[in-house]
Amino acid sequence: MEAAMGLMRRIPPKHSETALSALLSLMPEHSSDLLSQVDQPLQVLCDVDCGKEFILCEYNRDADSYRSPWSNKYHPPLEDGPYPFPELRKLEIEANEVFAIYRDQYYEGGISSVYMWEDENEGFVACFLIKKDGSRTGHGRRGYLQEGAWDAVHVIEVGPEEEGMAHYCLTSTVMLSLTTNNESSGTFNLSGSIRRQMNMDLSVADGHLCNMGKMIEEMEGKMRNSLDQVYFGKTKEMVCTLRPPAELVQTRLPDS
Repeated sequence: MEAAMGLMRRIPPKHSETALSALLSLMPEHSSDLLSQVDQPLQVLCDVDCGKEFILCEYNRDADSYRSPWSNKYHPPLEDGPYPFPELRKLEIEANEVFAIYRDQYYEGGISSVYMWEDENEGFVACFLIKKDGSRTGHGRRGYLQEGAWDAVHVIEVGPEEEGMAHYCLTSTVMLSLTTNNESSGTFNLSGSIRRQMNMDLSVADGHLCNMGKMIEEMEGKMRNSLDQVYFGKTKEMVCTLRPPAELVQTRLPDS
């Protein structure tokens, strides 16, 4: 199992589904652990009842059906699927509306979904998902890439309230993949994933949604900076070392 997880951490996100399928066939006894621990690129389904798209993940799946955060129905229909309690469902609806605004402001489009459910410690868990397709044919507003995807998964465990305070544990995963194919840059492929965790004790005076939103905003800022420095910064450094710009080569040539 440890070797399988190490392999999945090194597989590019765009190939993770194929690699996971192969591991499940080789290790069927660890299927539940693999499915729960391995992050895969997010998939999208349309809710035919309200005409809105929602994101599929392990947190809204039961058997082969997925619960929509918009209509609170399973697709395909499922009779005995689990649903959040009415009070938590109300918070889930509000979170989806607020997170859609956050997504549009920060990502200029894309698809977002929020799911909530009760845990065993008298608290609850919330999952915030964002999928942005940045390819030319995608729903992004720029579309400079031949292929490009940003998948963000934020899972927040909220503990029970004690003296006006609550403990929040945020685990965030971002999967990035991009491909260019044009005359100026040539063919270039870059993909990877990053995971970070944050723990905070916050006052619930402003509400859980406000606290969770602040944590996600702070975490995404840190992760974007890490991706910029690690993936793009290191890649640029390597390319410039292996293939220095023409003007730099000319300055190094001795005078004839």
